[in-house]
Amino acid sequence: MKEFEGKITQLPPIRSAVKRQNREREVYYIDVISIDDQDVLMRIGCQAGTYIRKICSDFGEKLGTGAHMQQLVRTKAGPFNDKEWHSLTDLKDAYQLYKEGNEKELKRVIKPVEYAIRHLGRVWIADSAVDSLCHGADLKYPGIAKIELPLHKDETVAILTLKNELVCVGNMVVDADKMKERDNVVRTTKVFMDPGIYPNMKK
Repeated sequence: MKEFEGKITQLPPIRSAVKRQNREREVYYIDVISIDDQDVLMRIGCQAGTYIRKICSDFGEKLGTGAHMQQLVRTKAGPFNDKEWHSLTDLKDAYQLYKEGNEKELKRVIKPVEYAIRHLGRVWIADSAVDSLCHGADLKYPGIAKIELPLHKDETVAILTLKNELVCVGNMVVDADKMKERDNVVRTTKVFMDPGIYPNMKK
C-alpha cells in the first residue's frame, strides 16, 4: 500500500465523469484500520479527483488477487467533515420548525455559502468593484479594499464584499506583494453573487 502513497498516475474508470486519460493525483496517506479475511477497512487522505475505486482495483492487480471497492464514505472534503452530516429527514424536520416560527435548527443544518470557503485565502473588495465581478470580470488592483496575507500566485482565493458576502472565487495572477505591478490580480473562475445586488458604477 505504501507504493500508492505520494504522486500517482491514474487512468479514470470507464464509467467516470471526466475524460479518460492518465492524470496525476497525490495520495497523502493510506491507513489500514482492520482486516477481516478478504475485507480491508482503510482510511485514505488524497487530492480531490482521486478515484478510490481505482486504487482498490490497482491494489488487487498488484497483489494478483483482484479487488474491488465495496463501500466508500467521504469523511472530509474541504472545510466539511462527517461530524456535520445532516440527513434529508433532519432538513425536513428543520424546515417544519422554521414554518412554525423557529429558525434555529434550519440555520444549523443549512450553512451559508461563505462557510464553504473558510479554508481559502481571502480578498475583500470595494462596493464599486462588486458588480463587474458578478459579470465575470477579473479583479483589478484598484478594486481591492484589503487582503489576507500571505497570498501566492496560482492560489485559489475567495473574493468578498466588505460585509463578508462571497462574490466569487478566482486564482491569484501574482504574489500578493507584487499586486501593485499588475492590472489584473485575480482571475475569476466561479461567480456566486447575482449581478445587480450592488450598483454598477460604470452607469
